[in-house]
Amino acid sequence: MADIIRKVIYFSMEAPNKPGEGACVLRALADEGVNLLAFSGFPRGRKAQLDFIPEDVAAFKKAIKAMKIKTRPQKFGFLIQGEDRKGAVAEFLKPLAEKEINVTAVDAVSAGKGRCAAILWVKSKDVNKAAKALRAK
Repeated sequence: MADIIRKVIYFSMEAPNKPGEGACVLRALADEGVNLLAFSGFPRGRKAQLDFIPEDVAAFKKAIKAMKIKTRPQKFGFLIQGEDRKGAVAEFLKPLAEKEINVTAVDAVSAGKGRCAAILWVKSKDVNKAAKALRAK
């Protein structure tokens, strides 16, 4: 299986940093029929930041409007899905390093059954350059 690297739209929101907040938002999105390609959540000061990469951006926007959830303006990141192997993440990051593009964050996992996945972010000014370096779709 070949690696698939694509430029994706993501949305961020701030939430209270307390038990169950992320689960509540994720359940509500699922109830609205939203499928996420990726999700990341982490503490940020006294709050939490939740990042969503929806499969269908229009459906996500419709759902958050109905749910009265405010997100920051959409931004771009990269979703990588591929064959798991030693050094896979290093391979994905190498073309960015060669073009002197700083990765601001990356989350990567072994997805089981010989698969891996990662989401990564670069500064807005570097998105197009990164897309070219990664040969993203």
